[in-house]
Amino acid sequence: MKFKFLCPLFGPCTHAYGDRFLVLCSHRIADIYKMCGIAGIISSTPNQFNTSDVQKMTGAIAHRGPDGEAVWINPSGHAVLGHRRLSVIDLSEIAAQPMHFERRYTIIHNGEIYNYIELKESLRQKGYAFKTTSDTEVILAAYDCYKSDCLQYLDGMFAFAIWDENEKKLFAARDRFGEKPFYYHFNASENVLYFASELKALWAAGLSRITDEAMLLNYLALGNTSHPSDSEKTYYKNFKRLPASHLLEFSPLSENSFPIVKAYWQLHKDTQTSIGEEEAIGRFRDLFDRSVSNCLRADVSIGTSLSGGLDSSSVVSTIHRKRSPGSHYHQQSFTASFPEFEKDESKYSSLVAQQFGLQEYRSHPDATGFNNDLQKLILHHEEPISSASVYAQYKVYELARQQKVKVLLDGQGADEILAGYPKYTHWYLQELIAAGRFNQFREEKRKFEQHKIPFAWGLRNYIAAIMPGQTSLQLEKRAGKKVFSNGMIHRDYLHSHFDKQVLHKPVVRNLNDLLYYDTRESGLEALLRYADKNSMAHGCEVRLPFLQHELVQYIFSLPASFKINNGYTKWILRKAMEKELPGQITWRTDKTGFEPPQLEWMKNAGVQQQIHSAKEKLVREKILEPSVLNQKIQPHSAYAADRNDWRYLVCGILYI
Repeated sequence: MKFKFLCPLFGPCTHAYGDRFLVLCSHRIADIYKMCGIAGIISSTPNQFNTSDVQKMTGAIAHRGPDGEAVWINPSGHAVLGHRRLSVIDLSEIAAQPMHFERRYTIIHNGEIYNYIELKESLRQKGYAFKTTSDTEVILAAYDCYKSDCLQYLDGMFAFAIWDENEKKLFAARDRFGEKPFYYHFNASENVLYFASELKALWAAGLSRITDEAMLLNYLALGNTSHPSDSEKTYYKNFKRLPASHLLEFSPLSENSFPIVKAYWQLHKDTQTSIGEEEAIGRFRDLFDRSVSNCLRADVSIGTSLSGGLDSSSVVSTIHRKRSPGSHYHQQSFTASFPEFEKDESKYSSLVAQQFGLQEYRSHPDATGFNNDLQKLILHHEEPISSASVYAQYKVYELARQQKVKVLLDGQGADEILAGYPKYTHWYLQELIAAGRFNQFREEKRKFEQHKIPFAWGLRNYIAAIMPGQTSLQLEKRAGKKVFSNGMIHRDYLHSHFDKQVLHKPVVRNLNDLLYYDTRESGLEALLRYADKNSMAHGCEVRLPFLQHELVQYIFSLPASFKINNGYTKWILRKAMEKELPGQITWRTDKTGFEPPQLEWMKNAGVQQQIHSAKEKLVREKILEPSVLNQKIQPHSAYAADRNDWRYLVCGILYI
């Protein structure tokens, strides 16, 4: 079967189905693979859209895949799929996307399936043959074999869409934790589904940006960069995100067709296993070692993002131990350094780099660069960002790409699954109180104070331990009071757009409840979004070994004392690494998160002018009260409780 196709790089050419799997372009496209950007339009009306429509979408996200581009339309004109390529594995031409299989399925894929080698072998035993060494072809075979259940077999970060030509049906899915993005818009009146890796691709398709005023208010008043109880919501009314660990199915020719979204995986937080310390640490090491080893699979150079903290240092140490001969891992680390800043971490990152013989590259973000890049950074992220730490991460990934490193391993996710933030300490103490373990409570509280870990503790905490449901309600009331006591938000705007659902607080009966909320519902989602946008802005891929789903499920099955113990957070990770890392790294208690000198940057004259312009814009739109213009700008740190001027700045740039 042959048909004409518009190759966006070279013009009209012929595509032909191979004898079993693939459609190959008659023009040569080198260095192509799939860690990239995807976009597509599915319509019930044949030939309503063509390749040029989707080419506009892929053009808007060209930064995600600078190594190539292709667009495909199915013979009946109901499905148009586009792909931008960043070559990472199988750099041959036959690994091109959109990729075709069995004259039936066509896939566009953004991400990595880390266990594709093992999965390929199991599929071979079922009779499947393969023409590439890519993981994308493995997804297609797995879908042909298992249909939607194929997702249970995939270990990795991914967002992909498969068009089934026989059933005229789209099947799409997103990885378990939401490392790779998938945005969509459904036009019910025309029965058209648009989807893409970034919102700007949907805008390029001609879809209007309509700010969700309730979400803007949520950010301005409370600082929330995502909805605390609705994971589909974005900053724009007419665009949704496919939630992590969810699939989407759409059959445009079916009667009363509409996208069906449903979960395919759940993280279990209430099953506690009884296990000894030595066995628990051994099992943790085995799972983490395997995750790191699988994350080293690539045909291009790999480096590490190194902050000087326990998480990224643990990744470096494990790579040093587990890398195989012939690995593309280069002993290079990338970090951001802020000379003269009291919270500069470079002395710790250098300590690790020296121990493992790494060539250390440092980015030095400063106020001038921050001012120059600010508009570009925020518009690139499309939705609100929490602080200038996002910019520091952006510059680290830029540096890696300048050194021709396409893949970075990073320690993100460990704080949320292993209770790394200081805020978790009082929730753990409350769990001990609720369980009647008063001696352990007193000892742990004493140890926290001894290690100088900051935590609040008072009568309210005792009440919270006994009455978690009431505490949740009180926290919601406190958040509501914070919204309505904000005198700078225009009263009409506040009353018109307030949504009480943004006040949602989880009922926390134990530490796992809060870790689950931060990992699965609100918290980690934003950090993964930042990492994806920042890395892909520079055509760089970031891999996160701590978010291997079996490892995460194992950690959640452990009693809280394996996460917080003896006055230390992330206890099991510290114990697993204590013989491999310097004690200054393993037993640090002063690290609270990667922090740039945001307060000093906000004193920059150019930044202050941008803040003032943003405030003027928000006053004109009657979002802020005019009196805000008489208030002196208050520079603040990245993690300050009151970050009003930062939020004004971000909203002023984003608001349409």
